[in-house]
Amino acid sequence: MAKLFLVRHGQSLWNLENRFTGLHDVDLTPLGIAEAKHAGYLLSEESLQIAFTSRLNRAQHTLNIILDVTGNAEIPIIIDPALNERGYGKLEGLNKEETAILYGEEQVWQWRRSYHSRPPGGESLQDTFERVVPYFINFILPQLQLGRNVLIVAHGNSLRALIMHLEKLSVSAIIDREIPTGIPSCYRFMMDASFLQVPIVFPRESKNSFSP
Repeated sequence: MAKLFLVRHGQSLWNLENRFTGLHDVDLTPLGIAEAKHAGYLLSEESLQIAFTSRLNRAQHTLNIILDVTGNAEIPIIIDPALNERGYGKLEGLNKEETAILYGEEQVWQWRRSYHSRPPGGESLQDTFERVVPYFINFILPQLQLGRNVLIVAHGNSLRALIMHLEKLSVSAIIDREIPTGIPSCYRFMMDASFLQVPIVFPRESKNSFSP
């Protein structure tokens, strides 16, 4: 049975500065590069046949590092904006703590964590779900049905939307779901077309060479 691997990109420059990033195309920090290398190490004993990522540099950079570390640099890579991060509209570039002072903590919490609420000029998690999941069903799922192991490197909210679909989570259940940077998760594609989250088989030898 095929496996689906999900990785959120490594720490970005605006993650470090606690800014709303959204569709702004920032790159990885030294820590983010180290996280990507470590993710590659954690996946080094897994077989990968095809990879999907967004159009944003932080995701593509993370993917390229993972594929280099795992020795899979030659596998097909599909880049599509459907996997982009959720757009934060007018909030992009703003510091999150300062934004909470400006608009109020409750309002900013609703924009960040709720399913339906849109920030000014941006997308809700529902909007993100409605572009990520159809893309997954139409383009990624067929690869799994062919028995190919798939790696997706994307973003916190595009992956939250996909996980909501894979795990059949409710609107209330997805609110508290956190996606850490650079930590792979794995789902096995089952014969009944469902997905079962399974642990990744970690490499036998410990390595400590991925510090920034």
